[in-house]
Amino acid sequence: MAFDSLQEKLTTSLRTLQGKSKITEKNIEDALKEIRIALLESDVNYGVVKSFLERVRSESLGQDVLNSIEPGELLVKIVHDEIVKLLGDGDNSLIFKQTGMTVIMVVGLQGTGKTTQVAKIANLLKKKDNRNPMIIAADLIRPAAIEQLKTLGERIGVEVFSKGTDTSAIDTVLNGVEYARSKGYDTVFIDTAGRLQIDEVLMQELKDIKNAVAPDEILLTVDALTGQDVVNVSRTFHELLDVTGLVLTKFDGDSKGGSALSVKAITGVPIKFTGVGEKIEDIEVFHPDRLAQRILGMGDVVSLVEKAQEEMDIKAAENTAKRMLAGKFTMDDLLVQIEQTQKMGPIASIMKMIPGMNDISKAIEKTDADKELNKTKVIIQSMTKAERNDPSIIRSSHKRRIAAGSGTTVNEVNKVINQYDKMKKVMKQFSSFKGLFG
Repeated sequence: MAFDSLQEKLTTSLRTLQGKSKITEKNIEDALKEIRIALLESDVNYGVVKSFLERVRSESLGQDVLNSIEPGELLVKIVHDEIVKLLGDGDNSLIFKQTGMTVIMVVGLQGTGKTTQVAKIANLLKKKDNRNPMIIAADLIRPAAIEQLKTLGERIGVEVFSKGTDTSAIDTVLNGVEYARSKGYDTVFIDTAGRLQIDEVLMQELKDIKNAVAPDEILLTVDALTGQDVVNVSRTFHELLDVTGLVLTKFDGDSKGGSALSVKAITGVPIKFTGVGEKIEDIEVFHPDRLAQRILGMGDVVSLVEKAQEEMDIKAAENTAKRMLAGKFTMDDLLVQIEQTQKMGPIASIMKMIPGMNDISKAIEKTDADKELNKTKVIIQSMTKAERNDPSIIRSSHKRRIAAGSGTTVNEVNKVINQYDKMKKVMKQFSSFKGLFG
């Protein structure tokens, strides 16, 4: 995951100052030296690192920090606030017209996942903002682009407008915008052509489309895995098109993250979305303050709650909770718990959103907790309804049958049953406490 290495190094360097009764110029300089190394190793632009450290140094040597009761914690806050400024501390959300139709043009080089991101953002706006979007397929260079977009559109229930490959891109866009207006769509995405590299033909076509429809937003998709090329590509596109926002794809990969910390400071273009996976739902609105908290190991409770609200079946979760508090807890309830949790994503990534749980998330990554959860699910699903309702009836012959049906061992079946027994015991204690305080 992007920033994992940076997070570890930054938290280590700042931890040396926490707990100290007094902070001096020397230990601030020592910490800044470590921060400098961490940022440069994470591929943050040298000039950005230099100005960042100067601001942190200036704030850290102020009397409020030096005389603070908890100077180490205050320094962490200074670093946090400066990271937020670096990432862009304004409003990074899309700007929609108060009346009429909002036109969003999406540009980028081939290989950045541009077409997929168009569908992802349209789906996000439809679900979260109750928008009524349409997509114009104007990428006529890549043969499969139109069909890919139509397939994605069908999946998310969004109409895709196309005139095929015989009509020019500019005419396709003009016809598409007029069609969308006549049908009452409030948001139109234009999926433009990309190239393997920036060239005059590509840029002229994009400029022609921009001049023809005057889009309200121009989003540039860039690949987080390409490091500082993100900055170079963003600068070039911005100079020619006045890009209004970036969509940083493959943000869940092994990128060092330096591009995200550099691009806003150098180009002035804010990051508006980050792609965090292959699924159509794997895209996030970019929040600089939340990312700064993650980088410093503070977790991200707000995003965790939002993810839970979006992905979990709240009614099913409430019913399970009621049964637990009533002292009624079956294997089916455990199965529901596992499935609800898995909807939110990998366990390790969820743990990272909880303050203070970063070290535990690393341990979970090593043990492959998601694989273990899937194994537990299969074991429970291999039980009969009666066995799931009352596991105490399960005998040795039953365990052998369950193990065979789930492709596991009797020992693994015993492990699941023992875990269930422990959980049920805890639930009974909760039930007793509820009775005392009810």
